[in-house]
Amino acid sequence: MSAARAGEVLGVNIKALREARGWSLSELARQSSIAKGTLSQLEAGTGNPTIETVFSLSNALQVPVSELLTERSVPEVVLVRSADLEVLSSNAVDLRLLRRLDLTDKVLEIYDQRVRPGGVQRTDGHPGLEHVVVTAGVLRVGPVGGTFELGPGDYVCYPGDVPHVYETVGGPVTSVLMLEYPKA
Repeated sequence: MSAARAGEVLGVNIKALREARGWSLSELARQSSIAKGTLSQLEAGTGNPTIETVFSLSNALQVPVSELLTERSVPEVVLVRSADLEVLSSNAVDLRLLRRLDLTDKVLEIYDQRVRPGGVQRTDGHPGLEHVVVTAGVLRVGPVGGTFELGPGDYVCYPGDVPHVYETVGGPVTSVLMLEYPKA
C-alpha cells in the first residue's frame, strides 16, 4: 500500500470510529490530546502521523493500532512487501504493520520493527501484551525498571499497559513486534 493510500485508510478508519462513538473532532482531540487541526488533516488523509499519534488515537478510541491502519479484507493468500508499507517513525523506532489477525477472542498485530543505533523509545503503555523477537542486533526491552537484553532469536512477552522501553545496545536492531489485544 502506498503512503498516500495508507493515509487515506487511516483517515477513513479514524472518522468511522469517531462517528461510531458519536464524538466530534473536538471530543476526539480532548480524548487523545491531539490538536483538532491535526485530526482534521488525518481524517482528510493528508496528515503525517507519528507512532505516538497513532498510539494516542488507539488508546483514545480503545482499539488496536491495526484497527486504524488496515483495510478490511480476508484473502486466502497474503503477501506483504515491506517497500509498500507506510512507516510509523519516532525518535528511535520505525514500525511497519505487516498484518492484523482477528482471532476468536484476540486481535494480533504483527510489525516489522527497526530500532536505530543509540535510539531509545519510551512508551507510557497501551492495552494488551507485547511480544518481541529480535532478528539482528541486541535490544534492551521491557517494562521500565525490569528490562531484558535480547539477541538474535531471543523472545520476550510482557504487559503493554505499563511504561516500557526499547533501546539498542550497540548497532541497529531489527525485530518482530507482535501486539496482542483482547477483542473488543
